[in-house]
Amino acid sequence: MPRIASEDFYNNAIKKHGLTPQGVCWLSFAHQQIRFDVICELLPDNLAEYSLTDAGCGFSDFYSYLQNNGKLPNKYRGIDSLNTMCAIAKKKTDQEILHADITNTEVPVSDYVICSGAMNVLTPFETNLFINNCFTASKKAFIFNILCAEDNSQTYNYLPKEKITEMATALKVKKVLLREDYINNDITVGFFK
Repeated sequence: MPRIASEDFYNNAIKKHGLTPQGVCWLSFAHQQIRFDVICELLPDNLAEYSLTDAGCGFSDFYSYLQNNGKLPNKYRGIDSLNTMCAIAKKKTDQEILHADITNTEVPVSDYVICSGAMNVLTPFETNLFINNCFTASKKAFIFNILCAEDNSQTYNYLPKEKITEMATALKVKKVLLREDYINNDITVGFFK
């Protein structure tokens, strides 16, 4: 899969769809909410006792989701590689939003690190770096969703389950939880310490 110019990719989506889930390349609000629901199923019910980093936070829609559902963590931090996303997320949430490329930056430590969809436009090599950095930064778990299939898409990154298993072994993950029963070709993964 060729490298996507993510800044152009997302800026074009924002111009076309505005500050909506489609503006961060989700199919719909409903699909975004389903993915957030599944991530939350892998997080503790008492999230207010923990810190959370949202890796590849985009507009920080996950923060808004948590706020709307009364599930805010003790501390929320968003990270995104695009200045546009960071500016929007800061304005929208008034939370700490860091501008950084997670593939080549040390991620600040949090109890939980989550990622919803941000790896879908990375190369397989970048995905490996992203997952390594996020898992290393988590005290409890790294929970993420990603496209999952044996697809050779020219646009999106699909991570086969075999590769997820290899990564978990290499990282010495103590417990792996997988959910793939909610949207075709999508998987939510919990790498727990």
